[in-house]
Amino acid sequence: MASTGLRSISLFSGGGGLDIGFERAGYDHVASYEILEDAAATLVKARPDWQVYGGQDGDVRTVNWKQWRGKVDVLHGGPPCQPFSHAGRQRGALDPRDMWPEFVRATLEIMPSAFVGENVSALADSKFADYVETNILAPLRDKYTVMPVTVLHAADFGVPQVRRRVFFVGFKSKAAARGYRAPSPTHARPGTNAEGLHQGLGVRAALGLPDIGFDDLSPTIRSTLNGPRNTTSILNSVSAKKKFEMLQIWPNGVAPTRESAHRFVAQNGHFRLSVPDVALIQGFPDDWPFVGATYMMLGQIGNAVPPPLGYRVAQAVAAALARSK
Repeated sequence: MASTGLRSISLFSGGGGLDIGFERAGYDHVASYEILEDAAATLVKARPDWQVYGGQDGDVRTVNWKQWRGKVDVLHGGPPCQPFSHAGRQRGALDPRDMWPEFVRATLEIMPSAFVGENVSALADSKFADYVETNILAPLRDKYTVMPVTVLHAADFGVPQVRRRVFFVGFKSKAAARGYRAPSPTHARPGTNAEGLHQGLGVRAALGLPDIGFDDLSPTIRSTLNGPRNTTSILNSVSAKKKFEMLQIWPNGVAPTRESAHRFVAQNGHFRLSVPDVALIQGFPDDWPFVGATYMMLGQIGNAVPPPLGYRVAQAVAAALARSK
């Protein structure tokens, strides 16, 4: 992708889902901040030329963001989703992991031309309407034109998985805000057709598995960093278990490599997933080198924005900024 000439900085970078999307959209990477050391190590291994702050250095609560003022065009990041996820207790502002105030602080100290914040779609529920208005939208509206909150489905952008994410986008320039268009679907979902869209794949087809007469999107991949540590199951519900059974895919005991997955066939004969398979289902490139124990690698994948979705959002922001010049 040709360079846009835009510079981006990443907060709560995780395994790099948004970082990949912005890179592929032609942004120049300025820095990534990630408190989990293994996730930061993934970014360093994948992109040795990137400036990555990990561990204590990646703790956004301790950073003086004014050092980046004038050096960044777009700030992006996804604060931890656990305070809002349906899979958690949904304590919102009462959850000590709530980092949206830090996202807002970083934005207002850096003052980039635009920001992109993302989270689980549950944050768009009416339950959190007051939280969103008070803690995210109101503080940012003083300096930014904030676009309508948008929920996007990864499958509409070619990702073979049920995954909805909410996006908060804002522009310092009113002209850029007027030129912004939220991403439109690029892919038809499996079993449907739409003129002008690419045909999306079911998860079996995406994994290159034989035709069994049934295919569909994968259930949402659960982050293994939520709940008990060291688990390697990506199941998040009873309905997901049933869907995986229909797909004849084994989602428990995910293996670190495809070779080890093939050596230990599931007792029911279903296809055993490996970390590279789960990364593919999330839309990561084949060569993205996740670092850490198996549960940590799966956690980085499950917490990430699917890179194809991040790419389309990054493109939309770049197009709006270009129109405003």
